[in-house]
Amino acid sequence: MKVLLLAGGYGTRISEESQFKPKPMVELGGMPILWHIMKLYSHHGFHEFIICAGYKQHVIKEYFADYFLHTSDITYDFTNGRSEMTVHHNTSEPWKVTVVDTGLNTMTGGRVKRVRDYIGDEPFMLTYGDGVSDIDLNALLAQHEASGKVVTLTGIQPGGRFGVLDLDESGRTVTGFREKAKEDGGWINGGFMVMEPEVFDYLSEDESCILERVPMERLAADGALGIYKHNGFWQCMDTHRDKIWLEDRWASGNTPWRIW
Repeated sequence: MKVLLLAGGYGTRISEESQFKPKPMVELGGMPILWHIMKLYSHHGFHEFIICAGYKQHVIKEYFADYFLHTSDITYDFTNGRSEMTVHHNTSEPWKVTVVDTGLNTMTGGRVKRVRDYIGDEPFMLTYGDGVSDIDLNALLAQHEASGKVVTLTGIQPGGRFGVLDLDESGRTVTGFREKAKEDGGWINGGFMVMEPEVFDYLSEDESCILERVPMERLAADGALGIYKHNGFWQCMDTHRDKIWLEDRWASGNTPWRIW
């Protein structure tokens, strides 16, 4: 099954990094977060990727073109007027990667529509290029296949960044102060979706088509949108603060998303 990765946005909320590269290429532990996501899928047996690129798409193409250079030891031999390169201990992934320029300003729905020819008439997986998780992708797929839905998305309950005040029955006296628990909030879309080819009937190739707006609303109205509830680890790298948070965990070895 093919995996579609949305990697074409500007990443304005992490502009400290994205002014030089697409947000999915921002590094976490010395490797692009896109690599972390692909390793997760590959761990579960999904090895074929279609990357919907846009902003600075050449950076993604060049990274995979030189993948061996990033992951191997190299000897450059210039003796005797020669210029030879030998790759040592190369680390190869069982990946097939297609990078598609889906437009500079195209929204998520338009990007998906524009790669239909690369997907064909078969189910596929989709996620964003900035979120890591310890999700069981095969369990997600199994639920989707049993549901008969056109799309199944992964629902997560993110914890809050601000403390919560516990009040008494009068609502006027603070009885405690605690961190906001995940269960205090509702479910949100954490990405990691499975889609049937019928989803293309809900999408427009127009660059203004936002997957999470009208298409998802129509799917929900038609009873064709399912949810797989994930209670484990999930974190996006939307801001520089998110990056620092994830980097701290990588440095400490507290990396629940690194299941490969």
